[in-house]
Amino acid sequence: MADIIGNQTLRDLWENTACCHDTKTFLIFQNRDGAVCEYSYQQFNDEINKTANLFLHCGIRKGDRVAVQLCSSPEFMMCLFGLAKIGAVTVPLNDQGCLSESQYALEKCQVQMAVVEERFVADYRALQREYDLLPLGLMVARSTRCLEDALNFNLLKDEQPTLLKQICALESEDAAEILFTSGTTSYPKGVVLTHCNLLYAGVYGVWQVSLRNDDRLLSTMPACHSNFQLAALMPVIVAAATLIVVERYSARNFWRQLCSYEATVTQCVSMMVRTLLLQPVQPDERRHHIREILYFLPLSDAEKQAFEQRFAVRLMNSYGSTESVTWVITDPPTGERRWPSVGRAGLGYEIKIVDDAGLELPPHAIGEIWIKGVPGRTLMQGYYKDQEETARTLNTDGWMRTGDKGYVDEDGWFFFVDRNVNLIKRAGENISTTEIETLLATHPAIAEAAVIGVPDLIRDEAVKVFIVPAEGASITQDEVLEYCREHLAAYKVPSYVEIRAELPHTSSMKIEKKVLRKEQAPQTI
Repeated sequence: MADIIGNQTLRDLWENTACCHDTKTFLIFQNRDGAVCEYSYQQFNDEINKTANLFLHCGIRKGDRVAVQLCSSPEFMMCLFGLAKIGAVTVPLNDQGCLSESQYALEKCQVQMAVVEERFVADYRALQREYDLLPLGLMVARSTRCLEDALNFNLLKDEQPTLLKQICALESEDAAEILFTSGTTSYPKGVVLTHCNLLYAGVYGVWQVSLRNDDRLLSTMPACHSNFQLAALMPVIVAAATLIVVERYSARNFWRQLCSYEATVTQCVSMMVRTLLLQPVQPDERRHHIREILYFLPLSDAEKQAFEQRFAVRLMNSYGSTESVTWVITDPPTGERRWPSVGRAGLGYEIKIVDDAGLELPPHAIGEIWIKGVPGRTLMQGYYKDQEETARTLNTDGWMRTGDKGYVDEDGWFFFVDRNVNLIKRAGENISTTEIETLLATHPAIAEAAVIGVPDLIRDEAVKVFIVPAEGASITQDEVLEYCREHLAAYKVPSYVEIRAELPHTSSMKIEKKVLRKEQAPQTI
């Protein structure tokens, strides 16, 4: 397909950018202890090449999948781009995830090797022994220690040359990574993103934010998320701007960091807005260089107004997903904005609101949000090894079903109404209620479980579970929570547990969650 990306790849992008902007600062990284390091574009491209050479030395070849479970760090980005340069595929895993989630991704993708934080090494060794995974081994990064049965990424990388040893043939629609995202099923889906997808996200982000070479974008988003990779990292590289990565978000320090680093663009989710508003007012907090804040719904009118007035900023509202690659509906970079609208159709996309039959609805009628793009280029290529789910989501006409509800006004401004009913959004993380319910169904003392999201003033939503004990059995709230802690990532563990004798059901015997939701008054943690 002839478009603005053509047949360019991530390897082409890095070689060209490093050549044209060699001494320009690409990355400023502050770790959770406050230590700071910097890289120019040429320096970082050298690190990427050394990383690529290390993977080649370990036997990784084009098409191989490599898991990367690292905190936000230069090493994560070195792996992402180093693997892309040799045609291999990164499988990013959430550094807050649990062992069962990692095992699922490793098995699903037949991962050849994993690069992990030191704290994950024991778990990965156990997976290797029990399930015969990772045939090319385990590598630990961000550590100076030489551990038994694990290669040291940092030490071995530094032994490699800065010129790429092997140049394989690459196409723009070759897979670059598989991002696992929570869905409405009990297992996460692997979103396949191509070189073109990442490059298009960069071009789109430059347009969306009017990003310039002299911009400085600060992000605290997790590196494993599309928020970071597609809305921050890629636009910065395409614009040859400067990326500032703060490994750990701190409400007490965040605004001071924005000011001290002279950031011009940043990202926020509602949890960040709310926790920032709780901080004591500082006399110089309006003395900053921020001209745009990329914002991802939801937020109340009062919260938005209070935040913008206090910090003398404006939020750029938007809507999108990992599957859509970019924030396909967005406030335009210039001109009018219509809060609480999430904006208009972005560059390169068509958006429509449809009924259950897929017929387009008139203005103000609530229906499902559909997005039209090109799979593998402006939309995901598909779900990894899941043709059935891919076919349900991407139809043959290029329209992608989101499952989310919204409407559009007469002027083409879109309004988000509700996300897919089986997703809870907690502090920027998507949580599948089905996943938690499926787990709880395995407990011998539980006959039935229903999970819903309840309002939370800080985190958007909290997880609440309703439990019906099995006949003749008893179970406590603490026992339910302990079972969840053993098998789920920390952010998925319920905040509330309610034990009931029975749950409401529909005529078809499905649990009637809308009844449970109506019963819930707003709650806070």
